[in-house]
This record gives sequence, structure tokens and C-alpha cells, in this order.
Amino acid sequence: MTRSTVFTPFDIVEGDRKKGVVLLADHARRDLPDEYGSLGLPASEFDRHIAYDIGVETVTRELAAALDVPAVLAGFSRLLIDPNRGEDDPTMIRQLYDGTVVPGNYPIAREERERRLDRFYRPYHDAVGAMIASVAHASGKAPLILSVHSFTPAMQGFVRPWHVGVLWDRDDRVARPLIDMLAEDKSLVVGDNEPYDGALRGDTMFRHAIVNGYAHALIEIRQDLIADRAGALAWAERLAPIVDAIDRRPDIHQVKMFGSRTGPV
Repeated sequence: MTRSTVFTPFDIVEGDRKKGVVLLADHARRDLPDEYGSLGLPASEFDRHIAYDIGVETVTRELAAALDVPAVLAGFSRLLIDPNRGEDDPTMIRQLYDGTVVPGNYPIAREERERRLDRFYRPYHDAVGAMIASVAHASGKAPLILSVHSFTPAMQGFVRPWHVGVLWDRDDRVARPLIDMLAEDKSLVVGDNEPYDGALRGDTMFRHAIVNGYAHALIEIRQDLIADRAGALAWAERLAPIVDAIDRRPDIHQVKMFGSRTGPV
């Protein structure tokens, strides 16, 4: 974890916007502004998955470089506020996460919740929306959006068997070929809406892709596979030709409204 009095809530990785692809990383960083200290937690907690998605920043940057496409990375720890939640989601600012009580989040006043929304959450989503709009304008077509995440190998005593999972709601234009192409490697256990369900109202994919009819998917890579740079590079290299192939499919850059399993869009 790093702390700074000058804090940027997002980071932009530049690429060729005419290609029509945007990469996102909601949980790339574990940083906090200096004024929040460590939220009352020992430093060791910021090495855990509760603070960020381990390995995702490197995977996302390397994948963006390999494809020459732009990316937007959140610059703050999910313990401060989780950008992959709707503004009305009670888990947006966690007070308890995987057995850890977060003292700096409990109790939290309404004014502090709004402050974190205004200073971190909303600027990140504004940057995501601006990037997607810029890519759509530069490419002259609806963009493909891929959100990169990672998951812990075990949660609450359950050992997760998947190496990678693909999360989606109703629009399977990216998810289905992504699952199929990953599964061609017989050494991989590929999850379909595992270890989480991709239908989460108000999350990043809902907010920026589903409501706009843009083709998208969220990929989850098991953290032990990308915890070091070599593993992260290997996964970026694995994903690059797959994403490139999906990008070339005829229906990917069309606006299509599939709706959501969470209710009306």
C-alpha cells in the first residue's frame, strides 16, 4: 500500500482508441489517501484480497500493451469504497470483509459516505464513461468492454477449483466465445459465472455496458496464478489473441439490448 496527499482516483493507460476496445480494472490498486491512514488496519491486511485484486494491475497493463488498446484502472483500495458496486449497495463500503473488521469504516456517517462517493467512486466512473465515449467516437462503433478481476483460491473454507471464470448477465456475445476459447486449453478449469454471478445490478458492467447495449464480459483469474509478474505476463499473453479474435466477430461492435436478470434496465 502507498499513501499520498496528492491522490488520483484513476489511472489511464493509453492505446489506439480506434480499435474499439476498452479494458477496465476496478480493483487494481490498494492505495489510500494519506488522510485515511490505514483505516485502522495493520499493513498485512493490504496484502490480502480484501484490499485489491492481486495481480490485476499487471495483467491489465500488459494486456492493454499487447492489444494496443486503452484501459482505465481505479487508483484506490476497495476497502475505501468499492467501485464495482451500485451507489445503493450496502457492501460498497465494507465494515466487515472475509473475517476482518475495518475500523475506519465503522461507524460511517452519511456525510463521509458521500465524500468518498464524490472524491473517489464518481471520478473513477466518470473516467470510465469518458473513455468508453471517446473510444466509441474514435472507432465509429460500439466498443467491446472487458473488465479484469481476480479471485482468492479459497473463501470461507471452500477451495475454488477454477483457474479462471467469466462473469456475464444476459449478453453472451463476449462471454460465450471467451469461455469456449479458454476451455480449449484442457489444463484449465473454466468457470461460467463462477466464482460469482455476473448479474449484479449497478456494478460497473451494468452501469457502462448493459444499459448501453455494449458487448462485454468480466474475467476473473485465480490470484495465485497471477500473484507474481511472470504469472501475470503469461495470462496477458494467453488472453491477448483471444480478445483480439472476439473483437473481430461481426456482432461485437453493434448496440444490442439484452436486458438484465436483475430486473428492468
